[in-house]
Amino acid sequence: MLGLSAYYHDAAAALVEDGRIVAAAQQERFTRKKHDAAFPDAAIRYCLGEAGIALADVDRIVFYDKPLLKFERLLETYLAYSPQGFRSFLAAMPVWLKDKLFLKTTLRRELAALGDISEKALPSLLFSEHHQSHAASAFFPSPYQRAAVMCLDGVGEWATTSVWLGHDNQVEAQWEIDFPHSLGLLYSAFTYFTGFKVNSGEYKLMGLAPYGEPKYVRTIRENLLDIKDDGTFRLNMKYFNYATGLTMTNRRFAELFGGPARKPESPVTQREMDLAASVQVVTEDVVLALARTVAKETGEKNLCLAGGVALNCVANGRLLREGPFESVWIQPAAGDAGGALGAALMAWHQYLDRPRSVNGSDAMHGAYLGPRYGDGAIRASLDELGASYERLDDAALFERLAEILDNENVVGWFQGRMEFGPRALGGRSIVGDPRSAKMQSVMNLKIKYRESFRPFAPAVKAERVSEWFGLDSESPYMLIVAPVAEPRRREMSDEEKGLFGIQKLHVPRSEIPAVTHVDYSARIQTVHTATNPRFHALLDAFEQRTGCPVLVNTSFNVRGEPIVCTPEDAYRCFMRTEMDYLVLENYLLAKPAQPEWVEQGDWRNEFELD
Repeated sequence: MLGLSAYYHDAAAALVEDGRIVAAAQQERFTRKKHDAAFPDAAIRYCLGEAGIALADVDRIVFYDKPLLKFERLLETYLAYSPQGFRSFLAAMPVWLKDKLFLKTTLRRELAALGDISEKALPSLLFSEHHQSHAASAFFPSPYQRAAVMCLDGVGEWATTSVWLGHDNQVEAQWEIDFPHSLGLLYSAFTYFTGFKVNSGEYKLMGLAPYGEPKYVRTIRENLLDIKDDGTFRLNMKYFNYATGLTMTNRRFAELFGGPARKPESPVTQREMDLAASVQVVTEDVVLALARTVAKETGEKNLCLAGGVALNCVANGRLLREGPFESVWIQPAAGDAGGALGAALMAWHQYLDRPRSVNGSDAMHGAYLGPRYGDGAIRASLDELGASYERLDDAALFERLAEILDNENVVGWFQGRMEFGPRALGGRSIVGDPRSAKMQSVMNLKIKYRESFRPFAPAVKAERVSEWFGLDSESPYMLIVAPVAEPRRREMSDEEKGLFGIQKLHVPRSEIPAVTHVDYSARIQTVHTATNPRFHALLDAFEQRTGCPVLVNTSFNVRGEPIVCTPEDAYRCFMRTEMDYLVLENYLLAKPAQPEWVEQGDWRNEFELD
């Protein structure tokens, strides 16, 4: 089964063989264009190559949503709001009439060209509904025999929130909330209004929230959102422009919050921080209320989550701590890329009625589903680049890296298969010492070239997590936020407690200040020997030397750049930034030993800011 997502954002391909996930990757990693929405030819080629098959060997190809239903929603929305939105209608129609309405024809043409076969010889092409793909991606790889499933995102065809019952090899629809009433689009509206990019800046808004005070919660609840006791909701569309216009919010929205939207890249003010804090609180409240309703209706003790809102790891943390479910599992590729995987699994289990077995752990293989580069390929790449390197066996390498990290150096860490989904989980990561007071600002400003307020996440040996954080369960996909453990915290002075906004940033709050956010929270990744033994071994070596089983883990890229895929991508990113060392499997490279790096022009213009 080959699953595909494309033509909106985060195009991806996933290959499932006899129910086993063989490979999955986003197109952006190969084309180096963030959130690339184009037909995922490179991702498909990779998946087929990983399995050692040709396109003609695939049984079925499954697209992750139904474009005709989406077009129906578009037309009905314009009719409902007519004559408003005529400009937007005129802007959208040519694209639909040229490409999207005839998606099946487009896909067949692209696939035939990719597989070098006639369209008649192509495997049969199926279409899954958008939220059905999300639900399948959440339940089928989960560790549960039965579970309730919640999918929350911006919008698919019609659904923006959907509830499913997963059992054995089935996911059954229960109920849904339809467009334009969308928790995801509410969050995106605030993302837009605070000057960040919709569909990529939502996580920045989440990171900004702890700097603010939730002083607009009442304003939001009284004007923008009618929330029922059961968590279902309706938006007051008088304040939003996304149904008919070319922006997310309108003049009334700006008046409600005391002025126009922040211009992108202009200074972030206390207002944006307070807006972020407020919409974050409202989002968490809705997610919790919905979860309580779903638990009551289904009687299930386990919950699976997918859709873009499921990447809100602060809400996930509250759901885990305060929610009604005994256990929560979240698809690591919860956004549209994961829809490719869900579509493939849906076809295998539900369409073909093939059994599904569970064994207590999930079926995602740690989300390490992308390309791996062997020793010979890496050596050849480094020689081609003229790089200076040494090769060490694992024991010597990890001992050396522990010393390097202990000396506050920043290390690019490239090993094993690339991650599927938006998080770097120790396959394509930049790592550093979380005990260092300067590490957060060094990584933000000299390595990642991104906004100074943004926090970094800790990777911790799974068996040590509860000693360092208020979490006693797994979080292998960095999708749960939990507080730093009380004994690890540093008491703040009265003067420090009185600081506001971004002033809070430079106050060390714990033994691991580089990964402790201003509200003492951390977005945790537990690292397991079963899924990433070498990253676990690195953490172990660092603990042996320092007593700390935690490292800063951030994605191996700069702002606006997709996470690196190949050794060449990694070396280029290493040389362009102030990273100190690079590790490619067993090859160690020190920055001062490298030949001079020459660029044609300013490479920062290569990537569109996210």
